[in-house]
Order: sequence, then structure tokens, then C-alpha cells
Amino acid sequence: MTTRRTEARHTEADRLHSGDAAEAVAAILTAQTAALDVTSAARDVIAATGLAMAAAIASGHKVIYVGAGSSGLMALADCLEIPGTFGVSRHQVAMLFAGGAAALLDMPGAVEDDADLAAADVARVAPGPGDLIIAVSASGSTPYTLAVAKAAKVRGASIAGLANAEATPLLQIADYPVLLDTGPEILAGSTRLGAATAQKAALNMISTLAGVRLGHVHEGRMVNVMADNAKLLDRAAGMVADFSGVDIDAARAALARTGGAVKPAILIACCATVAQANSLLAEAGGHVGPALRALRQDA
Repeated sequence: MTTRRTEARHTEADRLHSGDAAEAVAAILTAQTAALDVTSAARDVIAATGLAMAAAIASGHKVIYVGAGSSGLMALADCLEIPGTFGVSRHQVAMLFAGGAAALLDMPGAVEDDADLAAADVARVAPGPGDLIIAVSASGSTPYTLAVAKAAKVRGASIAGLANAEATPLLQIADYPVLLDTGPEILAGSTRLGAATAQKAALNMISTLAGVRLGHVHEGRMVNVMADNAKLLDRAAGMVADFSGVDIDAARAALARTGGAVKPAILIACCATVAQANSLLAEAGGHVGPALRALRQDA
């Protein structure tokens, strides 16, 4: 049996047993930091993946995250945040987690080897041309994840593969191969540690870049947020007030006219009509900055 790099012995593993709890924590932190640092080497392909994600969503296609076990949890965390953070329709962002929702309760290991399950899941979500698969696997060879990626590729979808070992099957078939070479885990084989840290950081970069390119970020603020609780309603009103210069009551009034949509509310607070705000945003591809400049030029 070939030993995977993630299951090899870490050079600092003895520090876990030093007897000093602070020293053990320091060793774990050092290993996590080193894992995070490897994402820098992949920044070009991470950027390309973010642009591909934006293109898929902008054209009305789907982004489908895929994973099993710890890698699946990292993919799931990113997937679930996209609609709330960027206002992307849920039907455009899907998750294929080996074993489905039931597997989240006790994380059975056998489901990650189930190619038949992968085939059924692919048939259900029906990926095709224009869709993007974001497949995450620490080993780069998880049978479920690899089977989904291969089947989706046959159907014409593009594949982004995130793996923590080089020259692996997932990276070899990927259109966007994201190598996160985190090496041995300080707890051998526990890819919820360094591998997962690097995966989550890479996914954060991919989806945030996509949100920016879709026009759902303006000056570092989430202007397409789904404001569905008190905290987010306050945040939305604050953004409208900040970007338009009106007081908070006027900002809330503008939001009331848009059903809580922040982008047009910013323009309305700057004296645009509802129709004008929507037209300017459409002409600007959903980007607030150009729409605001056009409004001020017309004033």
C-alpha cells in the first residue's frame, strides 16, 4: 500500500506530547499556518476558478460543489454561504455531499467509496455545458468525488479540482487544477487540519472573487446580501446610508421601495426613481459604482 503524504509522519509531531498544553497548541497552530501559506502558490488558478464561477452564475448556469468527509464539509460551508452573502439564487448553487444530508449526522466513511451513489447524484442535478463543478478532495482520489467529476465532465461541465497532493487523478482531469500541497498532517491522516484549512481558504478566495466580479460587492460591502434577519436589515440600511449620504430613516424608506434590495435602494436614496435605478444597474451589469457615476452625470 502506498502511503499518502497526508498520512506520513509530520516532523513536529513529537511536540504534541511535550506535556505542555501550550506547546502542543503552538505546534498545531504552526502546522495550520504553514498549510495556509501554500495557497499562495495556487493563486493564479484560484483566480481563474473564481472568474469561471462568476461566468457560470452570470450566464444562468449552476455551480456544483462536491466532496466527502472533511473535504466535503469545507465545500458545504462555502456552498451554503453563497446565496446569503451574494444574493445568488439557491437553484444556481448546489452541493453533492457523499451520503447526502444523513451523512452529516455521523459521517460514515463508506459513502466516499460509493461510485453508484455518485452516478445517482450526478443524474439528479444534471450538470451540463456552462456549469462549473468545484470538487474538493484532500487525497485527490476520493472515489465518490472523482466519479462525480468524471461524469460531470462527460456531460460537458467544467471541473475545478482542489486537492492536497500533486499528480492526483482529480487534478489531472480538472480544467482548473488547484494544488494545495499541504504535506503531512501533524496528526497523521487527519485532513480536517492542514488540508482543510488550505481548502477553506482557497474556497473563500474563489467565491469572494466571484461575488466581486458579479457586482455583488461594492467598496468591500455585501451590496447584494439577502437581508432576512434584524442584523442584516440594519446592515442593509447602513450600506444605503453610507453610500448615498442620507440618514438612516431615508435609507430604510429607500429599502422599503425596493423590497429590501440594497443596490437599487442606494440609487433611489440618491434621487433615482425605481425604474431609473433598475435601468442604470442593468446597464452597469449589476455593478453599483458605474451605476452611481451614470446617475450623477445625468443629474
